[in-house]
Amino acid sequence: MARGPTYRVPFRRRREGKTDYRKRLKLLLSGKPRVVVRKSNKHIRVQLVLGGRDKLGDRTVADAVSSELKKFDYKGGESNTPAAYLTGLLLGRKAREGGFDEAILDLGLQTPTHGSKVYAALKGVTDAGMSLLHDSAVFPTDERVRGEHISGFSQDNFKEVSEKIMRTRKE
Repeated sequence: MARGPTYRVPFRRRREGKTDYRKRLKLLLSGKPRVVVRKSNKHIRVQLVLGGRDKLGDRTVADAVSSELKKFDYKGGESNTPAAYLTGLLLGRKAREGGFDEAILDLGLQTPTHGSKVYAALKGVTDAGMSLLHDSAVFPTDERVRGEHISGFSQDNFKEVSEKIMRTRKE
């Protein structure tokens, strides 16, 4: 282990591998809200976060979790590609109603893979009318977004839910 008066211990979140501070600084210096996409084994969470310019840190102004899709009679799984798209669509709708029209994508430490759930959520946010810098080549195909790759998945239910989300008003 390094010793001596010039040894500097890295920040705790850097040591734990939870935060890339160089990437975070670039995102914060843009001055735009961030669309943060996080996925777990059971759910997809998409948040609109304002950067922490004060000592209080970041502030979440809109949030959507795939478990909220049950309110719209969604019957599919909550951690698949269609659920990620619908969750992004829901967040985009909430953000637009909150007065936010543009943002940037924050993947965190997730590996960017073309056609992944993260980009399905991004597609949902952009389809809701928000402006984000992106290349449409990273989006999953429309067949994957609609769930045609999942056996027994109801495309009719997907269409109903996406229409309900777009018709909703601020709760």
